[in-house]
Amino acid sequence: MSREQRNPRIMPAADATDEDEMATVPIPARRVVTTFDAASKHERIENKPLPVQATRRIITNTFGLWVRFSTRAVRRWGWYPNVEPYVGYGTEDYSRLICRTVYAPEHAQSGALTRGIRGMLTVPAPRQQVRIAIDGNPLTTVQVGKSETYDRVDHSRDLDSEYAISDSSGYLDLVAEHRLEPGVHRVSYQVARRKTVHANLFTVPSTARVGIISDVDDTIMITQAPTLWKAAYNLLLLNPKKKASVPGMSVLFTKLADLFPDAPFFYLSTSPWNVESSIRHFVEDHGFPEGPLLLRDLDPRPKTFVPTGPQHKLEFAEQLMADFPDMKFILIGDDGQKDPTTYATITRRYPGRVLAIAIRQLSPRESSPLSSVAGVTATQPVPVTDVPVFMGTTGSNLMKTMLPYLREHC
Repeated sequence: MSREQRNPRIMPAADATDEDEMATVPIPARRVVTTFDAASKHERIENKPLPVQATRRIITNTFGLWVRFSTRAVRRWGWYPNVEPYVGYGTEDYSRLICRTVYAPEHAQSGALTRGIRGMLTVPAPRQQVRIAIDGNPLTTVQVGKSETYDRVDHSRDLDSEYAISDSSGYLDLVAEHRLEPGVHRVSYQVARRKTVHANLFTVPSTARVGIISDVDDTIMITQAPTLWKAAYNLLLLNPKKKASVPGMSVLFTKLADLFPDAPFFYLSTSPWNVESSIRHFVEDHGFPEGPLLLRDLDPRPKTFVPTGPQHKLEFAEQLMADFPDMKFILIGDDGQKDPTTYATITRRYPGRVLAIAIRQLSPRESSPLSSVAGVTATQPVPVTDVPVFMGTTGSNLMKTMLPYLREHC
């Protein structure tokens, strides 16, 4: 079955010839202010205890040395900057576009499916000029300083430009202001000496009133995240084609898509952007509705180091709440990490915005090698909220209780 048959909401993308013939009215865009750029006092490294400051600065400096060494090495091998495009999302009025510039060999294919270990060894190509277009219409951007470097501002870059410039870790996060029809559009990215690469842009219709935010690890994909060595093996070494889906979850998601035809699906994970292609291919290959992946930057930054998993999920969930103020959400996660606590926090902060919470319960073997011996059946308690919480070990278990409720109350 083709991707279009699995998800009828996807609009066929225009081919290169059509894009060249389209009007090229410039689209204004601006950089997104991220946690790294606007850290709270509590998050900043200088406000941490001295031992934490020292440890984090050692790690940050060590990572900087590795980047400098690896950059010299790949340049000697003849590698040069390439773009890794990530799936974007937005409304009819704006789009959020994310990509990363990295060093790659001459014949590298962006977005190719690779083992996690190769992705984790990606060498960032900082501060590269990237030309971007949506359906053939170019973006014009405003760049304001080197905000990730202790708030120093470079006024020479506060200028309109036909390209955007990636940050010190190669990331580029933009918001483009425009008018687009709902559906899936094509975004093109290009750096010097490289062919144009493309990614999907999911434009959510203004009529959509329900969205789904789902965790990935142990919610739709079996990774055994609570067990460190198993999680590391599954993330880094396991053949991506052999990653297993949680039983019944793809059927549950398909039924949710049928129940809410306009609902966007957002896949939120603490996995790094380095393995984005592996997760994206998994979603496509196992029949889950396609949608944006919201992953984590694992490169330590001078101000905030690396966001924790719960902090990352909470911030992105809050961002989606702000992006779609008229939308209510169904939150889907598992009890292997801190999803119940995180989702309960979201529900308290945004009363009336969450329709239901679904928590997949890990088996004792998945949660910890010692759990079966100790007789432990769950790693996290049921979240205490005013929102209905549905628990189950598989997608089939969740379907039996959650779907009847949603049909009756939504």
